[in-house]
Amino acid sequence: MKKKIFALMMALVMALPLAACGDEPGTPDNNTAADDGSSWAVYWYLCGSDLETEGGCATADLSELMEVELPENVTVVIQTGGAAEWQNDVVDASKLQRFVYNSEGLQLVDEQPSASMGDSETLAAFLQFAKDSYPADKTAVVFWNHGGGSVSGAAFDELYDYDSLTLDEMYAAFSQVWEPSLEAGQQPLELVGFDTCLMATVDVAATFQNFAKYLVASEETEPGNGWLYSGWAGALAENPAMDGQELGTVICDTYYEGCQEAGTEDQTTLSLTDLTQLTPLLDAYEAFGQEALTVAAQDPAFFAELGRAASQSENYGGNTREQGYTNMVDLGHMARCSTDLLPSAQAVLDALDQCVLYRVNGVYRTEATGLSCYYSYNGDVDDLNGYIDQGAGTAFKYFYSYELTGGLSQEGMEYVADMNVEELPEVEDLTAMGWDGIGLTVDDDGVATMTLGPKADSILTNIGFTLLYVDAEQDTMLLLGTDNDMTADWDNGVFYDNFRGVWGAIDGHIVYMELSYEGDDYNLYSVPILLNDEEYNLQVAYNFTDEAWSILGAAKGLDADSGMASKELRLLEAGDKITTIWMAASYSGDDDFEMYTAEELTVTDSTSFGEAELPDGSYAMVFVMRDAMGNDAYSDAVTFDCENGEIWTTVYE
Repeated sequence: MKKKIFALMMALVMALPLAACGDEPGTPDNNTAADDGSSWAVYWYLCGSDLETEGGCATADLSELMEVELPENVTVVIQTGGAAEWQNDVVDASKLQRFVYNSEGLQLVDEQPSASMGDSETLAAFLQFAKDSYPADKTAVVFWNHGGGSVSGAAFDELYDYDSLTLDEMYAAFSQVWEPSLEAGQQPLELVGFDTCLMATVDVAATFQNFAKYLVASEETEPGNGWLYSGWAGALAENPAMDGQELGTVICDTYYEGCQEAGTEDQTTLSLTDLTQLTPLLDAYEAFGQEALTVAAQDPAFFAELGRAASQSENYGGNTREQGYTNMVDLGHMARCSTDLLPSAQAVLDALDQCVLYRVNGVYRTEATGLSCYYSYNGDVDDLNGYIDQGAGTAFKYFYSYELTGGLSQEGMEYVADMNVEELPEVEDLTAMGWDGIGLTVDDDGVATMTLGPKADSILTNIGFTLLYVDAEQDTMLLLGTDNDMTADWDNGVFYDNFRGVWGAIDGHIVYMELSYEGDDYNLYSVPILLNDEEYNLQVAYNFTDEAWSILGAAKGLDADSGMASKELRLLEAGDKITTIWMAASYSGDDDFEMYTAEELTVTDSTSFGEAELPDGSYAMVFVMRDAMGNDAYSDAVTFDCENGEIWTTVYE
């Protein structure tokens, strides 16, 4: 997270007289443009939110911008708001303020009463003001704030209960100011960008394809350092003749460079999408969904097959119980994982190659193809309804509706009737299988086995296990987390554990951890901790090639009420205090597991994550089954008695 203060900005501002709020904006001095048609205007919607109040991140990016000396034909128009407190003496948190930064420096040109930056009318008013007062040959609109993906949108206003701009609100605001156009090259804006989390989605792209030629956004959460404003604005100042593609490429490259400088690049994503080439992708995405829906209508076991493909696909923002569910998955990776199931997946990949022009990916985001799409990882119908209101693909809306509810509305049945589907078979799920509490066997080598039979292939999306520490004398169980170190025979429905008596640990301190992504080259885990007494999720990776663990940083996860993803990857620093967290319940009762603070440790320069032998004691392993509707079932348990590094395995009684 950036810690810059406003010193540079203040030095420049104090040297300039601020324009009186009653002055007429857009005077010739503020609007000087070159005669060669290369003038640029960037309309920056700077919703500070808690990122500014708590960390001064917006102030830091303003300071970066003001490192750049702009030419006469480049103007940045800024609206500030949405934060309870600004970490400088210029921006007033009680108002909406409009600044212009140009060749003459920073000037306050307008003020408005406080209003939610998450309201469509607030956005429209700013865009109209900027367009009327500061037109240019090429125009970009940049959003700055948190993001929440296709369902939750962006620009969460701290002053108004974290109200955010949903995609339909963004479209409404833009359509008040500009005439939408699908004609190639006739879009009114050169570029729309999101310096936020999770907004490089096919639904966001569809929202803006009538307004802008290019989209720059991130599939994954962004770290607090965000875009490097001195980098891309500096490049624009040097070459105002560049178009949106060139500018978008520079934004991607300088963002990655800034992340490298901050040490936050491992999970970085940023992509440049040519929105004039989006229609073939939308058509391919719809055909992909229609084929999936047709296959599921013939045999609902397909829900489990596609679910397994989605569980192996790169997904963003967490999608675990501890981190919350964004339900965003990389569109290209899911298509690649589905090519054996759905021939139409290849057309999606081909169309992505045509419209995603450029992208940067960190080493633990190698599967990112530039745009994500919705997949219901948690099976939540309310979240699905939010997607139905905002999403671009009609077929997938009906696909998930059928999957989660077992049927379709009259409108949905009319839709599938056009696909020659007259009736929908019953959807079987995990709740009807009777597998909850199923017994396990243990062989002479101590390997625990669960046998479900071939039916498992048509019901389950994934299998993992949960590990617990058991102290019967103290009437205590501690839940240590989940992993997937197992062997699966899906054809026969037989599953074997590979447990080795070790677990994840920070400097040898055993932790609770959840598997958040299982890939061919690496796994990602989320470890809930208290970091200096604040709740965080430590992001941890295991690289199969290097056989090494690494700590990527700590993030706060998804806000359960607003859907807002934290735009802050906090790197550990020497002297930080970590409190490990387990989940505790009684051994004899039916009470739910609750968070339990375990051990405290102090971060040093050599702090690391790795595997540690489990301390002496008794442990229970439970196989966890999940279906495509988000239902879970749990096997009976086996116990592991650990003593001096030796393990004895028995069936739990």
